[in-house]
Amino acid sequence: MKLLENQIKAHGQVLGENILKVDSFLTHQVDPTLMREIAKRFAEIYDKAGITKIVTIEASGIAPALYTAEMLGLPMVFAKKSKNVTMNDAVLSTEVFSFTKQVSSRVSISRKFISKNDKILIIDDFLANGQAALGLLQLIEQAQAEVAGIGIVIEKSFQAGRQLLLDKGIKLTSLARIEKFEKGQVLFAVADDAEFDEK
Repeated sequence: MKLLENQIKAHGQVLGENILKVDSFLTHQVDPTLMREIAKRFAEIYDKAGITKIVTIEASGIAPALYTAEMLGLPMVFAKKSKNVTMNDAVLSTEVFSFTKQVSSRVSISRKFISKNDKILIIDDFLANGQAALGLLQLIEQAQAEVAGIGIVIEKSFQAGRQLLLDKGIKLTSLARIEKFEKGQVLFAVADDAEFDEK
């Protein structure tokens, strides 16, 4: 997705060998125009998939997931990283390791929001080592729901997450795929949505 790649080139900041900072438009401050275009792209790809709900994990996945849910006219559910006092019903729960924060968190979704009748599209901001996506897959599996696919805004293709998900037979769509960082610059691989880009 060229618009997203251009934003990454203009405003992304490479930190070390593995980290891309995109807090000016995605992970802290959110660019609503870009989010609408991201949502439009995911909606084009998954419109005919029979999806009933969009699922993500807090916090940075919420913006693209919510815009996608609005575009498709569906509810959005997010896995919480801490169980609060109002979450007193039965929950789906698992441990997720964050590559960026280098900590494990227990994430939970109330069982009343996902059932075996649901067909889920997972949306997340980043794919690196795939731990957040795996955690969401475990929650959905606990609910006996079906996963239609995983939509990723930015994928670091040089890390293990992509192959991990493909090995599970999951449909994976990444709008910007980073092949590598070189001398502080981002080099892109071909994005999974390339067939949808205008020539």
